[in-house]
Amino acid sequence: MIKIKPFAEKKSAPQEKKIKADNTVFEFFGTSLGFDVDKKIKNANFYPRTQKGIENFFSVVATSDYDGLLYEIENTCKEMHLNDWGVYLLINRLSYTLFPAQDNEKLLSWFLLNKLGYRVRVALGADKHIVLLHSVKGKIYSTPNYTLDNRKFYVISKYNKENIAKVYTYKNDYPNATKALDFTLKTLPLLAKKIQTKTVSFKEHGKVYTFSYRYNQNLIDFMKTYPQVEYKVFFNAPLEYETYKDIASDIKKYTENKKASEALDFVLHFVQKAFIYERDQEQFGREKVMFAEETLYYEKSDCEDRAVLYTRLVKDLFGIGIVGVKYKDHMSTALHVPMAGESVEVSGQRYVVADPTYINASLGETIPKYRSVMPESFVYVK
Repeated sequence: MIKIKPFAEKKSAPQEKKIKADNTVFEFFGTSLGFDVDKKIKNANFYPRTQKGIENFFSVVATSDYDGLLYEIENTCKEMHLNDWGVYLLINRLSYTLFPAQDNEKLLSWFLLNKLGYRVRVALGADKHIVLLHSVKGKIYSTPNYTLDNRKFYVISKYNKENIAKVYTYKNDYPNATKALDFTLKTLPLLAKKIQTKTVSFKEHGKVYTFSYRYNQNLIDFMKTYPQVEYKVFFNAPLEYETYKDIASDIKKYTENKKASEALDFVLHFVQKAFIYERDQEQFGREKVMFAEETLYYEKSDCEDRAVLYTRLVKDLFGIGIVGVKYKDHMSTALHVPMAGESVEVSGQRYVVADPTYINASLGETIPKYRSVMPESFVYVK
């Protein structure tokens, strides 16, 4: 028998920040935030459209009272449990609120991120517009990048292809800005609650199994902003507490008194059959790996998304070792369990295959096409 792990203790979301004298107010994924911004910062301007203009903007902001703003930003990010990507988004939103002109917006983001210790380079594009280049931990796929001082820098924000064909980097670099942007999502951000409910079902052996679960739309909107980063980021991110609690309750109800293999198969069949299969290009027009929370939100998903969801459920519900199994054109999973069936070797140990896309397959069954194919790599889950 497998005992489902108890629900993790939920930390309460921070109270919404009281907005009184703050002169710059905006909404951040459902939460109203306010910051006191020195008038001098608001008066900074990128002119002329040359490196001299960058220097002019920097000199104005650098002589402003920006310490108080940085303190507020750091406190807010800490209260909201924002990871590096959340910090990046918050600063972008603040800069956008202050400056309708995109170049000024990017220059303020550059200044603030540098002051917070992030390695960001500023450059001029071919059309003399500002381009920000970010140092990141890991890789971002399908994203323009440049190698500067033996480091890769990525263009994360929206860009004009012609503008970034050739960029001219600003000669000065902020010496204390050494942190690379880390997309790891160990803890979910504490966002305002915009709770929605979804119901899904699947049929097996003539019986219909129904699942109802809550999710936070603000968290889904946050996750939608993620660029195409490495698989390990998605595989290792947790589920929202309410979502996990509801899913776990239904799974516990349906798997009561079942054997270990039956319980794991049941969860596998839930992931296989409760959602419609569709490739990313057909659904989004681009590659998009989903977090487990997103796979539960969207009606459709592909092999990568299902592998992420099944991995998360197995890890959280049963505490069993599991990895993502990456083939050239497919993603599956494998479990470290003493069961019969087809398997793969992971770090010298036997892992039993579980394919969340192979409809009606049980543990130990591989899609025939991949039975004699060696996986390209494994995605490890902590």
